[in-house]
Amino acid sequence: MNLERDSKAVYRQIRNYLVGRFLGATRDETLLQETIKCLFCKLYFQQNPSLFEPIHDLTHVDAIARRYHKAFGQLRLLLPRLFPPEQPLLLDPHSLAQIDILLNKADLDTPVQDPFGDIYEVFMGSQIRGQEGQFFTPGNAIALLVALVNPIPGETLIDPACGAGGFLSGAAHHLKAAGASVNQILSTVFGLDKDHYLAGLAATRLSLLTLKSAQVFCADSLAWELEFLAPNFSNPPEKSSSNSQSFPFPNQVGEFDIVLTNPPFGSRIVAASPQVQSTFELGYRWRLEKNSQSFKKLAKLQPSVPPQVLFMERCLSLVRPGGRIGMVVPESLISSKTYRYVVDYIQANSIIKAVIGMPDVLFKISGKGGTHTKTCLLLLQKKSGNPAEDDSNPSIFMAEAQWCGRDSRGQPIDRDDLPEIAARYRDYERGGLTKPSQLGYWITGDRIQNGILAPHYYNPAAISDLFYLQESHEFISMGELISTGMIEVSSGDEVGKVAYGTGNIPFIRTSDISNWEIKADPKHSVSEEIYQSLAQKQDLQEGDILMVRDGTYLIGTCALITADDTHILYQSHFYKLRVRETCPFCSYLLLAALSSVPVQKQILAKRLTQDIIDSLGNRIEELILPIPKDKARCENIAQMVKRTIQHRIEARKLARQACLELVTGCDLDLWQK
Repeated sequence: MNLERDSKAVYRQIRNYLVGRFLGATRDETLLQETIKCLFCKLYFQQNPSLFEPIHDLTHVDAIARRYHKAFGQLRLLLPRLFPPEQPLLLDPHSLAQIDILLNKADLDTPVQDPFGDIYEVFMGSQIRGQEGQFFTPGNAIALLVALVNPIPGETLIDPACGAGGFLSGAAHHLKAAGASVNQILSTVFGLDKDHYLAGLAATRLSLLTLKSAQVFCADSLAWELEFLAPNFSNPPEKSSSNSQSFPFPNQVGEFDIVLTNPPFGSRIVAASPQVQSTFELGYRWRLEKNSQSFKKLAKLQPSVPPQVLFMERCLSLVRPGGRIGMVVPESLISSKTYRYVVDYIQANSIIKAVIGMPDVLFKISGKGGTHTKTCLLLLQKKSGNPAEDDSNPSIFMAEAQWCGRDSRGQPIDRDDLPEIAARYRDYERGGLTKPSQLGYWITGDRIQNGILAPHYYNPAAISDLFYLQESHEFISMGELISTGMIEVSSGDEVGKVAYGTGNIPFIRTSDISNWEIKADPKHSVSEEIYQSLAQKQDLQEGDILMVRDGTYLIGTCALITADDTHILYQSHFYKLRVRETCPFCSYLLLAALSSVPVQKQILAKRLTQDIIDSLGNRIEELILPIPKDKARCENIAQMVKRTIQHRIEARKLARQACLELVTGCDLDLWQK
């Protein structure tokens, strides 16, 4: 039995029961609070059985309800910050009895499960605040990042954007398994979140493990302002200067051993006021110095900075020299040209220990909920200030997960690469990783190119096939072909949605090509006037190749322009490739090479995420084409491709003729007129 699925099924039954039963409230926040109260009571029963009289008749509704009310009364004394004395248990006896029966089916005492995390996802999954860049971090990703950081009892740890406390709970479980006492965990694990409700949930989550009040605070980590402790999340105190408090740890910043966090991310989110932004080096503009190829900070603030940029600097500022940072970041932050200055800042202030790429469905929690933003797990060690240690060239562990235990709609599946990556990292640390693969390999720091840290960019599998072709093939660089003018590269244009349907000229989008050809009936067409305004610029000719540059799974898909395809327009997400006479091979052979397995693997490695869309960008120039040394073989392949294209042209014409024949009989000329 899959324990995770079984437990979540129980919590879904509880939620559905309460939605139909609970008088006075159907909001998931309220139902979640009442379920959490019951969960606390249930754990309190299990941990303190001598305090309660046994119930022999499990159908005795009133006896079960009395036990829950007694337990909750004692919990209010133990955890007054979470459950103030005036807060009642709202559920009626029959609801309490039904929840008790359902909780008996869930395993609440397993080291691999977090009951709160499962309950939170079930009750709040569809309401996770994506508009604020806040997403629920799945438990397996938390477990992997915690394992990479490997907190040791006695080390101080903070999550400055703790949300509902997933990383805090994961770290607490890890520390408990490592022998830390409850008091030691509570005195060394800290959480901050600017959302009072989420901070309260995080405090509850830690208290669920310890049955003691946790050190979680409602605070703006970027402004470094603490408003109040995060106790009872259902009734936050009034915000005022009188309840502002100082942090209960020394010197506030630069003293922690570990930062573990998944900060909010999103290019449209306002991270901080200009006053707060000005306190961050990464809040300013940066310029690349051509001579040194390093970045120099300028005096002018950036017009807007995404939160993930400022949180990177905040996390580095929180840890002591030699301290460790485990962080979830969007892949674009560590791969996009836009944020190259951030990677330069990371390299200047830390040693990169590991980068692990996550599937883009990691934060997809339902058909509509969550996000497809591709993310990475980042493990850093803040530089110590000792040049002998900081200026070395250590290796970086990298991995690229293909599966993460959920599908594209957020539904659980059995395939999960994350435990295997954790095992391979342990082997790597011991020096025992002898067979590098996509799920675990390493590179030295000097191999980082153009500020790109995305693991798949360095995946050894991307070029492994080329080694087997050394004897029979030449390796030709697309960059060299482009720079010498043997291949011309350009891109298309966007006409805007209002232009769709204005005429009969096909406007080709990335979804309109497959199997080397353009669909005969593309979804969108534009007017002759729009076509004439762009036709000269696009300059499509027979023999040109359209190759998808931006998108998702279609990147690298190619189509050959035939004589029937020249009267079209194509969108900006394509490259147009034109083979010149000086090129040593023809368009047909180029089409075969670009579509070959070795080149498609390279394209998969070279495509990088820009928020939620991928792009090959100018990295097309990094592709290596394997071209057979045998000229006769090259000619034969080119002829095979040419015949394939011709057969498809004939098939399209035959299909059109069949459709005309159906409605006109034999008089085709009359119908066509």
